[in-house]
Amino acid sequence: MSLYLGIDTSNYTTSTALYDSATGEMRQCKKLLPVKEGQLGLRQSDAVFHHTAQLHALFAQLVRDIDCTNIAAVGVSTKPRPVSGSYMPCFTVGENTAKIISAALRLPLYPFSHQEGHIAAALFGSGRTDLLDKRFIAFHVSGGTTEAVLAKGSGSGFSCDLIAKTLDLNAGQAIDRVGLMLGLRFPCGMALEQLALQNRAAIKTHPKLKGSDCCLSGVENLCQKLLSEGRDKPYIAAFCLEYIRQALSLMTDSLLEKYGALPLVYAGGVMSNTIIKNSFEEKYNAGFAPPVYSSDNAAGIAFLCYQAHKGNRHVYAENE
Repeated sequence: MSLYLGIDTSNYTTSTALYDSATGEMRQCKKLLPVKEGQLGLRQSDAVFHHTAQLHALFAQLVRDIDCTNIAAVGVSTKPRPVSGSYMPCFTVGENTAKIISAALRLPLYPFSHQEGHIAAALFGSGRTDLLDKRFIAFHVSGGTTEAVLAKGSGSGFSCDLIAKTLDLNAGQAIDRVGLMLGLRFPCGMALEQLALQNRAAIKTHPKLKGSDCCLSGVENLCQKLLSEGRDKPYIAAFCLEYIRQALSLMTDSLLEKYGALPLVYAGGVMSNTIIKNSFEEKYNAGFAPPVYSSDNAAGIAFLCYQAHKGNRHVYAENE
């Protein structure tokens, strides 16, 4: 049996994946949760409803033409971060589905956090799985999280100690708020990037840190001011992304000074932005996931499931 199933039901995407340890192939089926035009995200109750409606169809699509007796284990994200008390209702949909599949097929079940899945997807997608047994700094930057963690690999996974964060808005939230301000549709990341690439004017921004932590709420106010002053939309889009890029760069410099020249890995949907990614690859020689592994997905969970199963990691007890 060489197939490892991953399930992730985050606040914005329903996702399933199968990792084939014999061939190294990753198969994914995922779908964004529907958000009405003009709205900024979803309530948890709505996210739970849409995951419930979407997950079974995605799983059926994933295992089409697959012999399910070749599935060796099931992995699932059960919470946002790998810390006590981390919880969001939307993850219960994937967790309960994984428990049903595990019980029906009599397979071991491995729980992970959404953040671990993001980081593992970046390692897998960038070809840096060697870091699974090393120490490195990982950034997880998305609509729900803007954090840097000190990751300590153990061969079958890693621990994540929080070392820097946003003190207000997450980077993805700032991007979406500015995007809606400019008439874009949620989620706004890709459209805002395309708009920013049309800008030819020079941009100066001055984000500030508190220690190694950033504050990103100011960029929304600055962009609103630029719009009221009549600046064109490409300039405002570029200003927003440059502000976030500089804030993340300042955070990175601060952490490298504090912890030394550790390897850097960037994960999460915001880090698929080519303006930020190209700058950081050149400056830091950092590992990035390709876009298919940047947004919320179960690929990292499936790969961690394989690593945990290979390493005989603890599985769910019956009462968990």
